[in-house]
Amino acid sequence: MTKKTKTTKTKNRAAVIGSGFGGLASGIRLQAAGFDVVLFEALSQPGGRATVFRDKGFVFDAGPTVITVPECLEELYNLGGEKLSDHVDLIPVEPFYRLQWHDGDFFDYGVDMDTMVEQIRKRDPRDVEGYKKFLDFSRKNYEAGYAELVAKAFLKMSDMAKVAPKLMLLRSDRSVYKTISKFIHDERLRQAFSFHTLLIGGNPFNTSSIYTLIHYLEREWGVHFPRGGTNALVQSLVDLFVGMGGEIRLSSPVERIDVEETPSGPVHYLTTEGEKREKFNLTVSNADLYHTYAKLLGHDPRGKKTAQRLAKKKWSMSLFVIYFGTDRTYDDLAHHTIIFGPRYKDLLKEIFNGPNLPDDFSLYLHAPCVSDPSMAPEGCSSFYVLSPVPHLGAAEIDWEKEGAPYADKILSLLEEKFMPDLRKHIVTKRFITPEYFRDHLGAYLGNAFSVSPTLTQSAYMRPHNRDKKIPGLYIAGAGTHPGAGVPGVINSAKATVGVIMEDFGLENSIQEREENS
Repeated sequence: MTKKTKTTKTKNRAAVIGSGFGGLASGIRLQAAGFDVVLFEALSQPGGRATVFRDKGFVFDAGPTVITVPECLEELYNLGGEKLSDHVDLIPVEPFYRLQWHDGDFFDYGVDMDTMVEQIRKRDPRDVEGYKKFLDFSRKNYEAGYAELVAKAFLKMSDMAKVAPKLMLLRSDRSVYKTISKFIHDERLRQAFSFHTLLIGGNPFNTSSIYTLIHYLEREWGVHFPRGGTNALVQSLVDLFVGMGGEIRLSSPVERIDVEETPSGPVHYLTTEGEKREKFNLTVSNADLYHTYAKLLGHDPRGKKTAQRLAKKKWSMSLFVIYFGTDRTYDDLAHHTIIFGPRYKDLLKEIFNGPNLPDDFSLYLHAPCVSDPSMAPEGCSSFYVLSPVPHLGAAEIDWEKEGAPYADKILSLLEEKFMPDLRKHIVTKRFITPEYFRDHLGAYLGNAFSVSPTLTQSAYMRPHNRDKKIPGLYIAGAGTHPGAGVPGVINSAKATVGVIMEDFGLENSIQEREENS
């Protein structure tokens, strides 16, 4: 348990809605700045998408499993007077991913540079030089798009104008795939260096090339897995938050936010289940963006109008995920495997636009026992495999009817290509569909990654970290800047709380705290 840390209290109370990474990071930063923070979580366990399923001794992380940029986590522990390494064991994963194609071809992505270059050379010698140029391009985007801008809120058009020349010089108007094609000739290498946007809910054929920064980011920081699973990291952050004096309330869904404007500033009244009404000076919502405005603020004309605008935005695809445990191990698998189907561009078009469930699929197979055998009973293995699928607004799919056959189709492919006799060895299994994201997580249309990270939905053009019309309302998480992914949502909290500090005249307090850590 994290020791309780003293903070200089203000008279301000802050409500944080949702205990995903963005909510926890917001709560920790606000608590460090002296706010009295209450974190409301609708579910019975913390983590949002990063909750955990357990069955028969198997542990299944429900959501994110790729941890990069430990520095953004380290900052949070430092604010609580702690060290990340004293509480969480981040295991380096290598290769970062094994990329597999339907015909048996594979590529180990994220190994030492000599091995990467040699793999590229065997495919197309021309692409060795092209890859080196791409890596440099990725570095420039990392420096411009991550190092400089990831924790900066874009609240005014002038904020965008300041960075636009640099972004245009890097041709951020081009898509990730088109940009990579300028450097790489081999089609499968183009897929290998463009699939990352899918991990944040973006189609590489229309997501801005600024997101090529992910390649350099991973090479710079590595890919990690928390011992005990991602939810072990979540629990550690909860302990940190509580140790700093924060309060977390599980099974406490917020039903309504009422905002009253007074001479001394806005007052927020949050109503939770059971009609309990509580007073705060501000609210940070880490809940689904559309849910925040349509349900929690739908009675307010400003909230209703914003919800109507949000409904017209492009939303990320959804996911179909199977969690399964086997009574044997599969020792030839990598920790993370990306399995490409026979189609790439056309499949992605159907995933993001519908109107039907594609007959084929690309998959991500997570095998955590490769790095941490404690995720399953001895001699066994836990897995999840996910397939990107259209969200509920893009395709009318009867998941009650289609779910089980679709799961069997996916397991059949795994058994045929990668995991012999798989279905004979499965001892526990469950799956979730887009309806889980909609009904259990409150995600609009069952989206998995919030607003899609297209060029016209990024930076200033993305929903803002502070609401323009509703005083005291702030947003954190995947729906605001900088976007989805664990580093993204943690840095959204940094950007959002930075704005709160300015609004409350406290911008130096958290800065001093970081310098003294």
